[in-house]
Amino acid sequence: MARVCALTQNAGFWWRKNTMRTMDRVSTWTWTALAVLLAVVLLQLPLILNRGYYSHDELQWAAYADQGVSYASLWAQVDWFQYRPVTFSLWVWLSSHLFAHPPLFHGLMVAWGGLNAALLARLMIRLGAGAKAAFAGAVVFAMSAFAVQTHGWAGTLADLIWVSCALLLGLLALSGVRPWWIFTGAALLTAVGLLSKESAIVIPALAALGWLFLGRSRGWAFAAVGALVPAIAYLAVRLHVILFSPREAANYAWSFSLIPLRWAEYQLFTPMATRAGITGLLPEGFGQPRVWVAGAIWLALAWTFWRAGARWFWAFLLVGGAALGPVLILAESANQYGYGFAAAIAALGAAAWAHVGRAGRIVLVLCALLSVWHGVNVMRRMHEVGTIQSRFSPAVATALSKASQYPVRIRAADPGQHWIYLRFTFHIPQYHGVPIGDRVQLVGSDAPADYIIAKDGTLSPAK
Repeated sequence: MARVCALTQNAGFWWRKNTMRTMDRVSTWTWTALAVLLAVVLLQLPLILNRGYYSHDELQWAAYADQGVSYASLWAQVDWFQYRPVTFSLWVWLSSHLFAHPPLFHGLMVAWGGLNAALLARLMIRLGAGAKAAFAGAVVFAMSAFAVQTHGWAGTLADLIWVSCALLLGLLALSGVRPWWIFTGAALLTAVGLLSKESAIVIPALAALGWLFLGRSRGWAFAAVGALVPAIAYLAVRLHVILFSPREAANYAWSFSLIPLRWAEYQLFTPMATRAGITGLLPEGFGQPRVWVAGAIWLALAWTFWRAGARWFWAFLLVGGAALGPVLILAESANQYGYGFAAAIAALGAAAWAHVGRAGRIVLVLCALLSVWHGVNVMRRMHEVGTIQSRFSPAVATALSKASQYPVRIRAADPGQHWIYLRFTFHIPQYHGVPIGDRVQLVGSDAPADYIIAKDGTLSPAK
C-alpha cells in the first residue's frame, strides 16, 4: 500500500512538473507574440496614420470595387499572368469597405504584418531561441525595409498572405500532431499561398530545408511532401502562362542569367539605409562607395554565421536563397519581393545569437540597427507619398470635373517628384466617381501645362 501511495505521489509530481513546463512554454509563446504585435503596431504608427495611398494599384482596385467586379471572374481566369484569386477577391472586398478610410486599411495591413512577426517569434521559440532573441528578431524583421514597404502598401497584400501560409506551415511541422494532419495542412496552406501569389512556390523548398537543417524529423518531411503536391499541380497548370504569356510591364521579363545580379541586390540592400528602393541597385551602383560598404557588412554577417558553424552558414545561404526563389530571375528587384527573405534572415540571426560569440554579436547588432534605420527611412517616404496622394487625387478629380476640354495637362513643380505623380495617374479608371483614364496627362518639366503640382500635391493653374 505504501508503495502504491509512493508511486501515485511520484506520478502526480511528474504530471504537475510537466504541466507547469507546458504552461510556461505556452505563456512564453503568448507573451512574446503579444509583445511583438504591440511593438510592431506602435513602431509603425506612421504607416497606420497615413492619410493616403502609395501607388496606382490601390487606386485602381478601389475603382474596380466601385464599378463592381465579379468575384467569379477572379477565380475563373486561370490563364491570367497574375492569377491570384484569393488576393484579388480579398482586395476588392477590403477596397469596397476601407478605401475611403486609409488609416483603417493601413491599420489592417500593419496588424497583419505584426501577426506575421508574432508567428515568426513563435517559430523561433519552438526552434529553441530564447524569448528575448525571438522578440528582437521578429521586430527587426518587421522593421526591415522589405517588411515596412509590404506593411504600408495595400498592393502587397499577396506577400502578407503567402508568408503567413509559410510561417503557419512551419509551426504545423513542429506541432507534433499526426503526420497525415501535417501533410494535409501543409497542402492546404501551400494551395492558399499559391492562389495568393506565385512566390508561394518556394514553400516546399523551405520545408525541405527545415527537414535538412532541423533534425530531419517526420514533421518537416510530411510538411515538405504535403506542400509539394499542390506546387506540382500548380506548375502543371500555370508554368507556361507564367513564363511565356504576354505581359505589359517590363519588370516581369525574366532570364536565368539575372540570378547572380538579383541575388546580390537582395544581399546588399539592407545595409544601404538611405536608399528607399532596391530597384536598379545593380549594376549601376557598383561605382558607389555605399555598395562596397554594404558588401563588407554582408561578408561580416556571412563570417558570423560561419563562426557559429558550417550548418549555420549554409542555412544562411540556402534558406535565404530559397525564400527569394523565382524573383531572382526577374528583370527588376522590388522591396516587397524580399519579405520572406527578410523573415528567414532575421530568424536565423536571432537563433544564432547564442552561438556567435562577442564579435559575432556586434555584427548582428550592427546589421539589426542598419536594417531598422533603413525601414524607418522607407516608412517616412511612404508616409510622405501617402500624404501627397491624399491631396493630389482629389485635386485632379476637381480639376477634371471643372474642365471644358481634355486632356488636362499637369506638371510637377519639383521634377524629382515626377515619379510620384506618374504612379497616381497610371491607368486610374476613376476616383470617387470622377472618370480619370486618359482625361489627365502628366507632362515633363519643360512642357506647357494647365496646372502645376505643388510639392504638397495640390494643384494651381499654370500662369
